[in-house]
Amino acid sequence: MDESGFSILLVEDDDVAAEAVTRSLDRNGVRFPVTWVQDGIEALTVLRGQSRGLRAERPRIILLDLNMPRMNGFEFLAALRADRTLQTEVVFVLTTSDADEDRTRAYHEQIAGYMVKSAVGPQFAKLSGLLLAYRGAVSLP
Repeated sequence: MDESGFSILLVEDDDVAAEAVTRSLDRNGVRFPVTWVQDGIEALTVLRGQSRGLRAERPRIILLDLNMPRMNGFEFLAALRADRTLQTEVVFVLTTSDADEDRTRAYHEQIAGYMVKSAVGPQFAKLSGLLLAYRGAVSLP
C-alpha cells in the first residue's frame, strides 16, 4: 500500500449506495482502493484473508452500514471486536439510522465515527473530505 493512502473496505448491501460512495470518492480525488462487500460475513472473510480474490490491504478503513442481511453492522462489530487479530480495526459507520440508541450502541464498539448518509452531503461529498483529512492527520497500523 502506498504511504499516501489506505484501502477502504466498504460493507454495504445497497448497490446504489455503494456505487454512490465509490463514485463520490473518485470524483473528489480520493484514490484509495475500495473493496466492496455486501454484509458482515463477507467483510470478516475478507479481513481474515479467507476470501478468494477480494482483499483490503493495511492500512485500511472500514465503512460500515448497520442494516444488512445475514450479519448486520452491530453483529459485525461484535465479531470484529471479539477477534484478537481484528479488534483494533478502524471503523466508520455510514448508515441511514439517525437514532440515538444506534449511535450510542455503535460508539460502545469503539468506532471512529458515525455518519448518517443523508447528512454527508449530496453524493457523499463530505465523506471524501473526511477521509482525506483523516488520512492526512492519522497514522494507521
